[in-house]
Amino acid sequence: MINSIKVVIPMAGYGSRMRPLTWSRPKPLLLVAGKTLLDHALDQFATLPDLKKAEYIFIISPNQGDQIQKHMASIHPDKVVHFVVQEKMQGQSHALLLAEEYLHGPFVMAFCDTLIETDLEFLRGEDADAVAWVKPMEDPRRFGVAELDKKGLAVRLVEKPLDCTNNLVLVGFYYFREGQSLIKAIREQIKRNTSLKGEYFLADAINIMLESKMKMKVKQTDVWLDAGIPSAVLETNRYLLDKGYGTRDLATGEGVTLIQPVSIAPGVTIKNSVIGPHVTVGRNCAIENVILRNSIIDAETSIRDLVIEGSLIGRNAMLQGKAEQFNLGDDADFIR
Repeated sequence: MINSIKVVIPMAGYGSRMRPLTWSRPKPLLLVAGKTLLDHALDQFATLPDLKKAEYIFIISPNQGDQIQKHMASIHPDKVVHFVVQEKMQGQSHALLLAEEYLHGPFVMAFCDTLIETDLEFLRGEDADAVAWVKPMEDPRRFGVAELDKKGLAVRLVEKPLDCTNNLVLVGFYYFREGQSLIKAIREQIKRNTSLKGEYFLADAINIMLESKMKMKVKQTDVWLDAGIPSAVLETNRYLLDKGYGTRDLATGEGVTLIQPVSIAPGVTIKNSVIGPHVTVGRNCAIENVILRNSIIDAETSIRDLVIEGSLIGRNAMLQGKAEQFNLGDDADFIR
């Protein structure tokens, strides 16, 4: 039985696979289907028992973490948020150890670049020490998997299995009934120096807990969205738009065709263009003589005389010319 809970989101990574967009802002603040990735990540916890009592622990980087703090103060001022700075990237377990002072009692943890669909109400009466969310995958060999015993309880987590015998892939979403039990395991992990390329991974700490006969259940999810690389971000954008996320309050002007689903933010002006399907446009963009499909255009960007498909374009960019494919960061100009 839980009365209050913590929500922990490590987000101090460099976001190097999303460059150049992440040169100027952290990956959690990238635009997808009308909101930031962070906003969508927070939506995952809507069914947590006693959500209004929840406290949030964000593990942020020293370079761009201030943008996360400003976003939360502006968009989510009602949430109680504690910020922990991870100065050196030493892995997931290290990040959680830095948040030790807040990890007393139950908490759920998720990574900001993966989104799942799940109902968390069951945690109100959950008696297990931990729960790991999994998704059956045809080929699990690129991921980590949970090995189960005959009762369906986890006995070991395995990174990159050699075969497809066990296909229950770990999606990076966990519940722990007592945070200090995990902290104790992380300290043992560091003592053993169980790491890879200088990073301490959470799965190794969990395996130490499993060695001590921790009762860990698994919970299946059918939807697991990734936002780690540009193509995955576009796929996530398509899925969320298909599910009805985003804003569509733009009145279609002369010479403008919107092919749903699209998300058009307030302040956008569009002339003589075809927009959609699966397009997200941020606030105050100006678009003229453009065909735009399967793309995300962030705020304050101007585009003219182009055909654009399968592209990510940052804030305050200017593009003018002919058909191309883009992955442009903030404040970029392209004129042909």
